[in-house]
Amino acid sequence: METTKVLTKEEIQALLAQPGNASVKEMRDKAMLELLYATGVRVSELISLKLEDVNMQIGYITCHDGTRERMIPFGKGAKQALRVYLDEARSSLLKGRTCEWLFTNCSGQPMSRQGFWKLIKFYGEKAGIKTDITPHTLRHSFAAHLISSGADIQAVQTMLGHADLATTLAYQGYIQKQH
Repeated sequence: METTKVLTKEEIQALLAQPGNASVKEMRDKAMLELLYATGVRVSELISLKLEDVNMQIGYITCHDGTRERMIPFGKGAKQALRVYLDEARSSLLKGRTCEWLFTNCSGQPMSRQGFWKLIKFYGEKAGIKTDITPHTLRHSFAAHLISSGADIQAVQTMLGHADLATTLAYQGYIQKQH
């Protein structure tokens, strides 16, 4: 946890503000970034989400991790970005094809880890964030921000899918060193 970079809330806001709604790609990118930060899922979980894994009515996603399954809530920002993506962008990316995956690339194929990696680097630079950002940085930031805001540690453990509470508790030590 020592070398883990956690973005400030201001850096997260700057990052999430980068993709607008000027193109279908930006709509998709915004939905991906918002959902990643709102849920703290791993990038592999994000890109493997299927349409059926999203409950827009209640506002949660279902992640499948081997034999385990976990339901993770998301808030208004992610819900709005997802709504725009689903209503206005996804069908354009698919170009008439069908696809079970929630997020696709510009060719209508499932988004890859490398594709998302490039996307987050691009928007991080555009936001003026000087440190190296990875998709995992958003996961760490999600956890650290929740815990520092007083969230229940076991709820954070469940959302992150940590088998061992000690893994999640490491964020408390990291946060204390930041203050």
